[in-house]
Amino acid sequence: MKLFLSYLFFIFSISSYTQTKVLSWNIENFGKSKSEADISFIANTIKNYDIVAIQEVVASYEGAQAVAKLAEDLNNNGNQWDYVVSDPTSSSAYKTERYAFIWKKNSIKRIGNAWLEKKYNLEIDREPFLCTFQSSETTFTLVTFHAITKSKQPETEIKYFKYLPEEYSNLNLIFAGDFNCPQSHSVFNPLKKMGYEPILVNQKTSLKKACKGDTCLASEFDNMFYNANKIKANKAGVISFYENFESLEGARMISDHIPIWVEFDFR
Repeated sequence: MKLFLSYLFFIFSISSYTQTKVLSWNIENFGKSKSEADISFIANTIKNYDIVAIQEVVASYEGAQAVAKLAEDLNNNGNQWDYVVSDPTSSSAYKTERYAFIWKKNSIKRIGNAWLEKKYNLEIDREPFLCTFQSSETTFTLVTFHAITKSKQPETEIKYFKYLPEEYSNLNLIFAGDFNCPQSHSVFNPLKKMGYEPILVNQKTSLKKACKGDTCLASEFDNMFYNANKIKANKAGVISFYENFESLEGARMISDHIPIWVEFDFR
């Protein structure tokens, strides 16, 4: 009888969690440069995930149109999806862009409005985009971000992220995006001391201009950081979409970064 009850408790414990797959992707120059075939390929790549954070949506109207077309393609794959696109970031010193979130409506619910973080917009060229979601009974806020390039020292921007958990102390923050900086950099130490962990370690995510033998990835730039005191991550990985192309040049027509993903256990 005790064994049977233990078994029931085990089954109940498993069933009380919902596996939620979150994907982040810097889709280079996502706008009118992407053909219908490109957008169809992107939709097919991300369709098995619950929520997607996209960086490098072009600032013009064509960027928002591309996101809408992507959502339309996803809807034609059997699930109903919704999306939100940010206003253009306020930077004038570098390159203004938009961000986007796309999610499955049957498993993810948006809570309130999404917003660009304006508090540090003078210190951060492309201020992060935040949106709160609910999966099962768990509420979390995705913070998506595209840092300045490595040569411009992205750590000078990322250092302000350590203030966001206190600023939004009532929110369960998950940082996702292209940091142009490896997770081992000391700039992430303040977040790590608060309990934030990267989903990937020593995983390169940007594409070389040409493969050298079997090596096609260049730098460890894309990642997500989650508070391990609040969330359990089951597994994480990348999608090597470039392997579906005959050449790296063809793959780079889609993006110069590969998607990263994580599966969270949410109650």
